[in-house]
Amino acid sequence: PDLWAHIGYDSEEFLKERETWVTDWTATAKTWGDNHSAGVTAFVLGSLPESMYGTADAVLFVRALHNMAYPTPDARHLAAAIQDSYDVLKPGGVVGIVQHHARDNMPDEWSDGEMGYLKKGFVIESIEAAGFELVGASDLNANDNDMPATDEFVWRLPPSYSGSADNPELKAQVDAIGESNRMTLKFRKP
Repeated sequence: PDLWAHIGYDSEEFLKERETWVTDWTATAKTWGDNHSAGVTAFVLGSLPESMYGTADAVLFVRALHNMAYPTPDARHLAAAIQDSYDVLKPGGVVGIVQHHARDNMPDEWSDGEMGYLKKGFVIESIEAAGFELVGASDLNANDNDMPATDEFVWRLPPSYSGSADNPELKAQVDAIGESNRMTLKFRKP
C-alpha cells in the first residue's frame, strides 16, 4: 500500500482504500463465482504468507512492473514482488510478463518506471536474479509506432489519453500510434 503514496498523484481516498485492499478485494471476488469456483486469496507484496509457498502454477504481471520499479526511497517493491512470485510458485511454475517496453537507446533514468516504460534487459536481469530462467519471448504485443521522446510517458496513449483527450488533433496523432510497445516474456522457476 505504501507504493501508491510514493507515486504521488492519487487521492487520499484512493490511498485509504489501498489499506484494506486485501480483505475488500477478496470479499468482492468471492461474489463472482459459486461454490464450485476457484478459491480467492490475496496478500500485500512483500508479505507472502508461508501457507502459500509453493502453491501456485503461474504468476502474471500485465503492465504492472513499472509501478513496482518506480523510484521510491528504498526501491523495495519490485524486489518484493519478484521474490513473492518465486516463493509462491511450485517448481516448474511460470511467470508471464507483459510490460511497456522502453527501447534500448532511451536513457536509463527515463526508463526507470516513472514514465511507465522499462527496458527489456532490466526486466530480464531482475527476474533472473531471483533464480528464474527466461524460457520465451514474443513480439505479440510489440508496436513499432510507439517511439516516445524523453518528455513523453505511456499514459499519453490509449486507453488513457492523458494530455490529448480534449484535443482532437493531438488525440488523432496518438490514435495513429495505438497502444504502447510491449515486451512479452515467460520465465520458469527451476
